[in-house]
Amino acid sequence: MNTDRKATLTVDGKTFEFPVMSGTLGNDVIDIRTLGAKTGLFTYDSGFLSTASCQSKVTYIDGDKGELLYRGYPIEQLAEQCNFLEVAYLLKSGELPDAEQKTRFESTIKNHTMIHDQMAKFFTGFRRDAHPMAVMVGVVGALSAFYHEALDASDVEHRSVSFNRIVAKMPTIVAMAYKYSIGQPFMYPRNDLDYTANFMHMMFGTPCEAYKPNPVLVRALDIIFTLHADHEQNASTSTVRLAGSSGANPFACISAGIACLWGPAHGGANEACLQMLEEIGDVSRVDEYIKRAKDKNDSFKLMGFGHRVYKNFDPRAKLMSKVCADVLSELGLENDRLFKLAKELEKIALEDEYFVEKKLYPNVDFYSGIVQKALGIPTSMFTCIFALARTVGWMTQWEEMITDPEYKIGRPRQLYTGSIHRNVLPLAKR
Repeated sequence: MNTDRKATLTVDGKTFEFPVMSGTLGNDVIDIRTLGAKTGLFTYDSGFLSTASCQSKVTYIDGDKGELLYRGYPIEQLAEQCNFLEVAYLLKSGELPDAEQKTRFESTIKNHTMIHDQMAKFFTGFRRDAHPMAVMVGVVGALSAFYHEALDASDVEHRSVSFNRIVAKMPTIVAMAYKYSIGQPFMYPRNDLDYTANFMHMMFGTPCEAYKPNPVLVRALDIIFTLHADHEQNASTSTVRLAGSSGANPFACISAGIACLWGPAHGGANEACLQMLEEIGDVSRVDEYIKRAKDKNDSFKLMGFGHRVYKNFDPRAKLMSKVCADVLSELGLENDRLFKLAKELEKIALEDEYFVEKKLYPNVDFYSGIVQKALGIPTSMFTCIFALARTVGWMTQWEEMITDPEYKIGRPRQLYTGSIHRNVLPLAKR
């Protein structure tokens, strides 16, 4: 890593130098770790929009180009040529598996899919109408009470076992949360099915009859998992890293990530897209809502368009657009009311000068919500699906942080704007 360049900062006539660090891709950064000691000052960066909080080799995003790389591989190639567990292996190990490694890894994950039978009783402690994400936060956090023998983060084997366990058990937990919410019995995992087909079996199967996953729909959901596996230092990933920096066990860290992801500004975007479509209701009302979206004085926002990171087309959206078309065609839903409405909104956003100029292209959440609804997944479960996929990235980022020799417990600074020192008066004089 090149640190030959220096950046200078002048404070009260004194000049200080700080190293400039260069990564393999992306912006250079100024190393300000000695800023406080040298100048007595800290930086202020609300939301950490201009601050690199860590070094990472996992994921790279170029928002201007519309590029997303996992370990250097373009997301388009991974989604088209690999399944989700191959991508999970890549994120975890840094390289794509060969045929033998793929088989061994998939077998290992299958052998960890069941959860401890006592954990099934946890679900009955929640109300039936509890949001599935609330259930997920509790149940995933409780995993540490069942697998405490492998929680030594300094042990490479313990870290590997924890990764395999939680990646394997997340589909089971998500499916159980869904089954509990609708009053159906839990379905046990099947080792004769692959990762995504097994999840769909646990979600939609019943003891009454054999469930046969549709390969087109399985592939669509598998691609959704891949596209959501990691996304650099977003809010939930940063939450996992910050929680993990204290030495907290990985299950607790993932639970914290799930809680952060639940926020509507983060993982709830695809749920908000479906709610927006329901509000618009019909193709005949599209023009009315497009006008509202352009009106600065109207609070209505067109959800699923534009992205905070991507200033060009979201590369994941291009893939999801094709997946969406394949799923709707397979299920004969091309003329469904909401899906016709979504396609009309997509058409306008890609052609309307206002949206094109502001680069408000449909993003991955717009399409993934439509696909999941077509698959029969209720909107309340969308963020759970997101969490299932992102667990791979969270665990990878957690382990990268734990093994980084420079890592320290997170301790952001603040700009204090409260009252200055004052004395407590006797009660009678307050």
